[in-house]
Amino acid sequence: MSRRGIAVTGAITAALLLSACSGGDSGASDAGGSSTTLTVFAAASLRSSFEEIATDVEADHPGVDVRLSFAGSSDLVTQIGQGAPADVLATADTATMDQAVEQELVTGTPQDFATNTLTIAVPAGNPAGITDLASLAEPGVQLVLCAPQVPCGRAAEKVEGSAGVTLSPVSEEQSVTDVLGKVTSGEADAGLVYVTDAASAGDAVEQIDLPEAKAAVNTYPLAVVAGTSQEELATEFTQEVLGPRGQEVLAAQGFQAP
Repeated sequence: MSRRGIAVTGAITAALLLSACSGGDSGASDAGGSSTTLTVFAAASLRSSFEEIATDVEADHPGVDVRLSFAGSSDLVTQIGQGAPADVLATADTATMDQAVEQELVTGTPQDFATNTLTIAVPAGNPAGITDLASLAEPGVQLVLCAPQVPCGRAAEKVEGSAGVTLSPVSEEQSVTDVLGKVTSGEADAGLVYVTDAASAGDAVEQIDLPEAKAAVNTYPLAVVAGTSQEELATEFTQEVLGPRGQEVLAAQGFQAP
C-alpha cells in the first residue's frame, strides 16, 4: 500500500521549504543540497521496529533524515523536559506519556499504537534451571529487572503483586535492553523483558512462559513534541506508525495491536 499522497507531498514540501528558508536550523546541508531532519525519541524496546519504519519514511520522503534516539521512556521524557530537541515521542506505557502531557511537552492527544507484555528470559541452555516466576525468587538466583520508574519495571511490579511473589533483583536497569544485555552476556540467570526483546535476541536467550504477564499489559502511545519546527512531518511519522505498514512492522516484531 502506497504511503504517498497529496497530503504527504504537501507536508514534506512545506518542511523542505521551511528548512531552506531557515538556513538549516532544523536540518543539515551537504554538497547535494539541504535535508530535513526529523528526530524521534522512542522507548528502547522499539528499536528494531522504528528503525524499519524510519527507513520506509525516508524512502517515501526524499530529503528527510529520520534520526532515532532510544532509551528508557522516563529518561526520554526527562531529556525533552531539559530542552533536548525532539519532534516525536513514543513511550512504552501510558503513565510515562501522561507525565509528558502534564508537563506540556507534547501536543494533541497521544495515540496508542501497540501493546507488549513481559516474559522471563534466560541465557541459552537455562543454566540456573528457571521454570516459572516463583523460581526467580529462590535463593541464589541472579535476577535482573528494570528499575521501578521505567515502564518495564512498573510492569514487573504489577506481575509480582498479581502473583503474590516478592522478587529481589541483583540489579535494576534503566531500560529493557540493558536487562536483556545482562542475560545474553551470562551476567544474570534471568530477567523480565518484553516478549519482543526476547524474540529479537534469537538463540542467545530462551523464554520461560509467564502467564502472570497478562496482569501487566503495556500500551505504547506516541505524540508530537511541543514546539517542534517539523510539526507536519512529525504528524506524518505518527501516521506511518499507526497505518497499515507501521502496524505490519510492529506485528512482525511481536507487538500486539492496542
